[in-house]
Amino acid sequence: MPTVPDRLHPDAVPPAVVQAADALAEAARTATACPPVRSLFDDGDVETAYAVQRLNVQRGVATGRRVVGRKIGLTSPAVQRQLGVDQPDFGALFADMAVPEGGTVPAGRLLRPKVEAEVALVLGSDLPHRDCTLVDVLRATDFALPALEIVDSRVRDWDISIVDTVADNASCGLFVLGGSPVPLTGCTLRSVQMTLTRNGEVVSQGSGADCLGSPLNAAAWLASSLAAMGDPLRAGDVVLTGALGPMVPAAPGDVFETRISNLGSVRVGFASGGDDQ
Repeated sequence: MPTVPDRLHPDAVPPAVVQAADALAEAARTATACPPVRSLFDDGDVETAYAVQRLNVQRGVATGRRVVGRKIGLTSPAVQRQLGVDQPDFGALFADMAVPEGGTVPAGRLLRPKVEAEVALVLGSDLPHRDCTLVDVLRATDFALPALEIVDSRVRDWDISIVDTVADNASCGLFVLGGSPVPLTGCTLRSVQMTLTRNGEVVSQGSGADCLGSPLNAAAWLASSLAAMGDPLRAGDVVLTGALGPMVPAAPGDVFETRISNLGSVRVGFASGGDDQ
């Protein structure tokens, strides 16, 4: 089971961290977006933004939520340039964020969801090293799956900087995993091709190379970063390695499906406003 890194003692948490964490948690609880939290920190203070994220992850664990892995964001060079950063970010995946393959996201569950297609890795062993290599990732990975990440922002109108998205658990919403495990033997993730459809129409395309050159590179970066924080990836963790193509807004009634060569497909729907699902 993953642990929460650098646990924050309540008496030692800076007021700005608590204020930002409270605002984002309240936005999630009430499904009412909050203003950007970046005004509470120095410009580009990613370290403090991660402290906000950790505090809300700790709060979730304290209420019984279970961390089952991590997601990687900002793997696209274009998005990195837009936010003025030169590396990805990450957030925590909770078990209650998982949507069954072919399932339906209930109306009102998210604020302004967007969908992106990714490669998910499921680990068979720990990745404890601060200098994690691609070979380490290959040896630790039990199998891969096609995945849909449903990103969301608790920040009003997606008006986010790097600080806002990191604090907001890397804009994580929900995730959907395909159900047919694929071992990495003979599967070159850099070369996989992705097509994402919405209601049968192609809306996004990309390849494994569009994710930091390969999803394995993204996973190695994440493993090194978490190990340096004292919270390494563990056996059984799910790792969403980052988008293979542009993310696409989702509306009530939409159905999304991605097909990733050599990995298969996965599908999810969004309930219309009158649905009870």
